[in-house]
Amino acid sequence: MRVLAAMSGGVDSAVAAARAVEAGHDVTGVHLALARNPQTYRTGARGCCTLEDSRDARRAADVIGIPFYVWDMADRFHADVVDDFVAEYAAGRTPNPCLRCNEKIKFAAVLDRAVALGFDAVVTGHHARLGADGLLRRSVDLAKDQSYVLAVLTREQLDRSVFPLGDSTKADVRAEAARRGLAVADKPDSHDICFIADGDTRGFLAQRLGETPGDVVDAATGAVVGSHAGAYAYTVGQRRGLHLDRPAPDGRPRYVLSITPKTNTVTVGPAEALEVSQVRGERPVWTGGPRPDGPIECEVQLRAHGDVVPATVALDGDTLHADLRRPVRGVAAGQAVVAYRPDPAGDIVLGSATIAS
Repeated sequence: MRVLAAMSGGVDSAVAAARAVEAGHDVTGVHLALARNPQTYRTGARGCCTLEDSRDARRAADVIGIPFYVWDMADRFHADVVDDFVAEYAAGRTPNPCLRCNEKIKFAAVLDRAVALGFDAVVTGHHARLGADGLLRRSVDLAKDQSYVLAVLTREQLDRSVFPLGDSTKADVRAEAARRGLAVADKPDSHDICFIADGDTRGFLAQRLGETPGDVVDAATGAVVGSHAGAYAYTVGQRRGLHLDRPAPDGRPRYVLSITPKTNTVTVGPAEALEVSQVRGERPVWTGGPRPDGPIECEVQLRAHGDVVPATVALDGDTLHADLRRPVRGVAAGQAVVAYRPDPAGDIVLGSATIAS
């Protein structure tokens, strides 16, 4: 196959590209320039999308011996990921920008351009597996598994995707990179949000949304127990940084239970009030076989790297309903609900939806 290897500048994508070459594919490397001003994005080990990453990707491509290009997708990334991130927080939700980047950039904009240029598929360094049956499965390295953020991909996108690292642990990948002479073998993983240079999400949102003072309200009594400068600075399940003026009568800690942008109110209460037994998701994507006609038993994951919980899932038009077999705390609108089917060959991704309530 003629494949395009998306090379972030990290060790995973470099080894994925090398394995694609070894598998006999005609491979071209591409680095995505996602920052309008790379100096405003994270540098060093703390991020991706930087000038340093571009240089690392180019050096890796040279070692592997493949053509290499840089594609400027800064405007598309800003509109589909950064602006979406800000809008979701303004609406009282907690988005996952990596999930949105996979959906809108890496497997939509990039894949569409690749196909238009005559490539058959896109290769990435995600830790996930595509079986011979075409079904998306968890990585063998559960600590690094990224199937959760890939569950937004459609059947057509998965059919044109290659994930060479799903059968390897991260330690295996680093050791292989060292054997291949790739300088990124010991490069630390990127983490946090790449487009927030200093890691201050609250400050980033305040610059774009401004200060909008409002009340922090106790769920049980309705009493105002504090104030905030912007409800976007909070997320469901948050305990720290509430700065409440009045402690709970029983002295127990309070947590953010909900955010209501219409009234600019943050509601707080005890930990047990966070427990959720039902989840409703919007815009479902179903890739793990035929779309079910009725409820099915499966497992669901409700946030990246979160635990799975047994559930009954049903699809109703453009809505996914999940009844959880045990309550889960800290479920936030804007995250994804991903359904898995346990399988001896590795948990299969059935589908996903964006949590609405």
